Amino acid sequence: MLKTAFFKNDKVTFSDRGRGRAVVLLHGFLGSHEIWKGTIENLSRSYRVIAIDLPGHGQTPCFGYAHSMELMARCVKAVMDSLNLNRYVIIGHSMGGYVTLAFADLFPENLRGLCLYHSTSYPDSEEKKRDRLRAIQLAKANKNVYTRNTIQNLFASKNLKYLKEEVAFAYGIAKKTPQRGIIAALHGMRDRPSRHLILGFVRYPIMMVIGELDNVLPHEQLMEQTEMIENKTILYLEHDGHFGFLESPRQSNKALRKFLRNCFR
Repeated sequence: MLKTAFFKNDKVTFSDRGRGRAVVLLHGFLGSHEIWKGTIENLSRSYRVIAIDLPGHGQTPCFGYAHSMELMARCVKAVMDSLNLNRYVIIGHSMGGYVTLAFADLFPENLRGLCLYHSTSYPDSEEKKRDRLRAIQLAKANKNVYTRNTIQNLFASKNLKYLKEEVAFAYGIAKKTPQRGIIAALHGMRDRPSRHLILGFVRYPIMMVIGELDNVLPHEQLMEQTEMIENKTILYLEHDGHFGFLESPRQSNKALRKFLRNCFR
């Protein structure tokens, strides 16, 4: 069952399933709460799982020309405050990881732990910033072609022929993302600051999920970031790209459960 909360005088949509300690799931670029279907089914047996449609994605509207990671983090806080929840773990996939780090920066007292699921604490390089601008032009020219190509690139190339249902599932969600939401997110990701210091500063548990065959984030760069974390969990997926919870769901869910037990110990 979907619920809504108010943020900036409009409605944010989210799912709320299960009972117990609260776990928040934040989807990536071109996603929605639906992308977490398998994860929600697994984790909600033991936890209360809140999966939020971030601004400009799913059924949550846009809130401006650019959606900064800070704006998205405040949107997440509005949802959690509406549920009267004060301490929780946030699991953020890709862009959702950038939002998770912004949340950790703005509202550190609310976190019991965080997971960067194929995500990075580093900002965009100058080359990547130029790529974001090119992506905006591509999305304006032909949104469907852009979203299809983007989703395929998020899976390990060798997995595309084996995971056709999973690719179609992710694309089905992505193509619902409005052009305005795509552009606002690309601007927000392009302009986000570095937050690598958070990884070395906090004492609560941090998990990083890393795909060796990730076409978006080099696994060497992500492994480098894990060295800063004191209380760390690393899930290294040798055969996966940027979509571990779709490419290796059993392994991913097992590791998440172990991590959450550590967070709520």
